[in-house]
Amino acid sequence: MIDYIIVGSGLSGIAFAETLLQNDKSFVVFDDDSQNSSRIAGGLYNPVILKRFSEVWNAKEQLNIAIPFYKKIEDKLSITIDYKLPIYRKFFSVEEQNNWFIAADKPNLSPFLSTSIVKKDYNSINSPFGYGEVLQTGYVDTVELLYSYHKYLKANNLLISETFDYSKINFSDDFIKYNNLEAKHIVFAEGFGMHSNPFFDYLPLDGTKGELFIIKAPELDLDVIINTSVFILPLGNHLFKVGATYDWKDKTNNPTEEGKQELLERIREIISCDFEILEHYAGIRPTVNDRRPLLGTHPEFKNLHILNGLGTRGVMLAPAMAIDLYNYIENKISLDKTIDINRYARFL
Repeated sequence: MIDYIIVGSGLSGIAFAETLLQNDKSFVVFDDDSQNSSRIAGGLYNPVILKRFSEVWNAKEQLNIAIPFYKKIEDKLSITIDYKLPIYRKFFSVEEQNNWFIAADKPNLSPFLSTSIVKKDYNSINSPFGYGEVLQTGYVDTVELLYSYHKYLKANNLLISETFDYSKINFSDDFIKYNNLEAKHIVFAEGFGMHSNPFFDYLPLDGTKGELFIIKAPELDLDVIINTSVFILPLGNHLFKVGATYDWKDKTNNPTEEGKQELLERIREIISCDFEILEHYAGIRPTVNDRRPLLGTHPEFKNLHILNGLGTRGVMLAPAMAIDLYNYIENKISLDKTIDINRYARFL
């Protein structure tokens, strides 16, 4: 018998798998490669909501867990995935500068917002009002993380590359059977794929489609992440990741002409040089209306658990939420009421 079956190996599934490994628990992971939101994610970790100059929920705690968490993965797999880069918020007016300074005076935001306006000239970017620098920021290369971690799981016979069949779960008092496997628990970390899960499909996971580009812009000499109506993230060799759009209606993974035109319009508001679109990606983020993750245990089947709803901030949230769920299952430590799925019990 193993301790866990994990269904899904995006950011949530990987974070939970790594948490199990660090606690000497046995597991296997099922993944059929049907969800791609982690793969196409921007990967930014940013403790401030720059649109409103407000703090991301539990940002300090999340960063304190996430940064060493990814460092352990880097060391174990001999890869680099965490790139510490400043995020510059471009100012469009004196009023925006003033709003920045007001926010930087707040105790919960002062560790994250520099009080010096950055006056720096970048080729092809006109910014007469300068930039505000967000501190303790960067990005995780989610493509490299998923590729290398999946490779590690395969090498250790921990990854089963097939679609999980919910109808094959057989329940016993203290464990479940699935085909020839016996496990104490199943954790579903399926992202938007949760809508196919008959045990948790009652939960209000909306899903928000996002589209982004990889562009080549030889005249752009950017060495920081610029964040305005879109982010522009330097990847090296004149390549930049640019995103993202937000569509609450379309639930497909297909890039659209509407998304393309929206991104093009926003990019041209920021940079004046020519660029070439090399890739155009799309995916469905697992978002929830109240902007809090979905963690907990099924109200009837006590061996079934969920780790989902990380939305647009999966890189920051995944390690902390994986640890919270692990402690809830193994150590009976209560979940924060704002993330516990019991808040949606009325939907059953």
